[in-house]
Amino acid sequence: MISPLASIHPKAKIADNVTIEPFTTIYANVEIGEGTWIGPNATIMDGARIGKNCKIFPGAVVSAIPQDLKFRGEDTLAEIGDGTVIRECVTINRGTVDKNTTSIGKNCLLMAYAHVAHDCILGNNVILANNVNLAGHVTIEDYAILEGMAAVGQFLRIGSHTFIAGGTLVRKNVPPYTKAAREPISYVGINSVGLRRRGFTDDEIRQIEDIYRILYVKGYSISNAVPMIESEITDSPIKAGILEFINSSTNGIMKGYSRD
Repeated sequence: MISPLASIHPKAKIADNVTIEPFTTIYANVEIGEGTWIGPNATIMDGARIGKNCKIFPGAVVSAIPQDLKFRGEDTLAEIGDGTVIRECVTINRGTVDKNTTSIGKNCLLMAYAHVAHDCILGNNVILANNVNLAGHVTIEDYAILEGMAAVGQFLRIGSHTFIAGGTLVRKNVPPYTKAAREPISYVGINSVGLRRRGFTDDEIRQIEDIYRILYVKGYSISNAVPMIESEITDSPIKAGILEFINSSTNGIMKGYSRD
């Protein structure tokens, strides 16, 4: 299961049933879970914590040191959740003293040439398509999808069940359940197709539509829209989650829909 042509440090912790193909390099401070496959010419560096049944394709580099001039060699991690697939030439940097960890959740798909910088936190079932680039300290919540060549600025947050169009420059936080596109990044609707695929009911989707109609379609400012949502929309976990996201976004959320 482990090629004699792979270079594996004797202190690396490799579980049972792990496949490591030729010309892959595994550093000392590495842990790899059961059933994981690591293709040829991958590099797994110090601080990598890779879960069970992951797939890491040729040319990927996991847990390289941060591309951050403030980094001083501190002992940090890059965590990869169970079932996650990392395609060709993906680069994932480990954390800094800010969070100490770069974390990618379970069952994620990172397509070829995606980059995840230091201290990023990705939830479960996140998809980054080809050439997506994340700056440092980005948070992406469960089931978010970023299409190819999207780029996300540092310290931003992308909510759960969002869909961000290819080539979008993300400079503001993206609230949950929405679709985002255009330049500058703007609300273009809710991710109704994705929500139905994941079992959201018609009533839940209607509530999401009602919330974002107030926030984005009717032309109110955020400071005026939030009290209206609080008073006019029935309480629910969905409503509470959206309001928490808006109220905690100190660096702002994306702008509303416009036909301009």
